[in-house]
Amino acid sequence: MARLREVSDDTASANALTIDDLARDMGLSVRNVRSHQARGLLPPPEVRGRIGYYGPEHVSRLRLIQELQAEGMKLQGIKRLLRESDGRGDGLLRVKHAADSPADAETPEVVSVDELRERLQVDGERGAKLLARAVKLELLIPLGDDLFEVPSPALLRVAEDLVGHGISVHAALELVEDLRRHSRSVSQRFVKLFIDEVWKPFVGAGMPDEEWGAIAEAMEAARPLAAEAVLAVFRQTLSDEVESAFADITRRLSEGKR
Repeated sequence: MARLREVSDDTASANALTIDDLARDMGLSVRNVRSHQARGLLPPPEVRGRIGYYGPEHVSRLRLIQELQAEGMKLQGIKRLLRESDGRGDGLLRVKHAADSPADAETPEVVSVDELRERLQVDGERGAKLLARAVKLELLIPLGDDLFEVPSPALLRVAEDLVGHGISVHAALELVEDLRRHSRSVSQRFVKLFIDEVWKPFVGAGMPDEEWGAIAEAMEAARPLAAEAVLAVFRQTLSDEVESAFADITRRLSEGKR
């Protein structure tokens, strides 16, 4: 079990929370806090007058533990992560928040099956099969009572616009599936680039405290830069493909072909 850090009563400290205060502020039980401390996940409190006091370091550590648990990480894995990062909870949390980038996240919408059929111009048995495929692709999440959650309203609008311009829903779903597969490959490449070029050298240097801010900023900047690079390259390749297609159409028409 972690040893208590005893300090004199007149020592100025940011640690001002009792274990009851800390547990209440974090939405935990006192037993949870003691358990995390016993497991070595939480630094020991400062002891003043035989009372243990907790502060910002403990709050940050508990917040990190809660967020990692919410993502499915087990306590043993969290302990290993904290050990390998020398317990730098604040830095890890900042990098994690930068990686999450809520500014890029879309707000899901809830739509009815009737609205989907109208917007995508599908109905009957064929429409039901297409909606089932959209569910399989995780473009729609069934909520019951003929309601669906749309995780990416932007994608639904794209599909709707494609249908409005004569593209079938089946072809639109195939396009989305292809885009997702290729996008995942590109995303993995960008993440590997960050890990190899930024994170590993940082770890190799001993993860200096003064560099955590720069690491978080690099992670935060990576997302929009990656999106900008992908869009720029896509515009170029799409332009090339369109020109090539129209050149072929022109040639075939000039030869009396269709």
